[in-house]
Amino acid sequence: MKVRNKYDYLIVGAGPFGSAFARTVTDAGKTCLVIDKRHHVAGNAYTKRISGIDVHMYGAHIFHTDSERIWRFVNEFSQWRPFKNNPKAIVGGRVFSFPINLMTLHQLWGVTTPAEAQMRLRQEQVPIKEPRNAEEWLLSQVGKDIYELFFYGYTKKQWQKDPKELPASIVRRLPFRLTYDDSYFHAKYQAVPARGYTVLFEQMLSGIPADLGVNFFDISQTWRRFARTLVFTGPIDRFFGYSRGRLEYRSLRFEFETHRGDFQGHAVFNYPDESIPYLRSVEHKHFLPSDPKHFDTSDGMEETVVSYDYPLSDLDDVNCEDPQYPIRDERNTRVYREYAELAKRDPDVLFGGRLGEYQYYDIDQAIGSAISKARRHMDRCI
Repeated sequence: MKVRNKYDYLIVGAGPFGSAFARTVTDAGKTCLVIDKRHHVAGNAYTKRISGIDVHMYGAHIFHTDSERIWRFVNEFSQWRPFKNNPKAIVGGRVFSFPINLMTLHQLWGVTTPAEAQMRLRQEQVPIKEPRNAEEWLLSQVGKDIYELFFYGYTKKQWQKDPKELPASIVRRLPFRLTYDDSYFHAKYQAVPARGYTVLFEQMLSGIPADLGVNFFDISQTWRRFARTLVFTGPIDRFFGYSRGRLEYRSLRFEFETHRGDFQGHAVFNYPDESIPYLRSVEHKHFLPSDPKHFDTSDGMEETVVSYDYPLSDLDDVNCEDPQYPIRDERNTRVYREYAELAKRDPDVLFGGRLGEYQYYDIDQAIGSAISKARRHMDRCI
């Protein structure tokens, strides 16, 4: 890595947070250099063109936000196609509407109205006044049958922990409706970039110097030669040499297959059964269902790409290779707070993103956080 001039910011990570931070400070007249250990931009939102399809290489990413500011910001760098995420769940060989909504309850119990569903739910719910963990919260909301059918196995697979060991906050974010609305998100804007996320973030970083394939920890002792301020989006515990202990993360590995025709007829299927090793199957061409070239079934020979999301259970591998999901239970929250206190000691180092802030950020949240942090830091430096 050759650096001739000293930058205002060295930004570690070309994902949503790092890219949005870089764009914000650059547009304000500051200089920055972006580095990333991967050989591509966009972080875990990275898409790769395969058989003419923008394949989400690190799992399905559907952009959603209620923020006019964030929506205007991302529209500067890409055209967007509306997409409503309404995954289906396959349980015991049956396909169910998901997330849980009135259709799901009709499929299970035969109820047809919100009043009928509410009455049945009252019979099913386990009376727990103060749920202490994910299992107790779910039992108090949906009862034993729905919990065991849709949530127990899936949660245990994804987090590699019994739901009794997880905080209720992990499952509180899941939608549950007594209407026939099967949208996973209720945000005002729901879409995918028309040319994929990689192009979106390449445009966001247009004109900004970026060195890819550079591991920050190879230059961690000398970064102040390159920049006045460091913006770090990697794991905060690794930055501090795990001096307060390791934070726990979970991650996924992905297997890809190419088939002919329309393989599963829908973008995303969830698999709550614990006996099935993967969490989801994703057929990527369904993210742009309006693109006719992917759905010309006249001869059934057009290619389609399907991926499977497998949970990773080896914690050491996850921490060292590709952590994705922070586990904000009591122990990890306590450890993170110790690192957050350490971070306050050096005003020239900022932390951001899922790993830097140990927060379960969606793309819009990471971008919003980056814009706000960048503006606050520049205001303080005036």
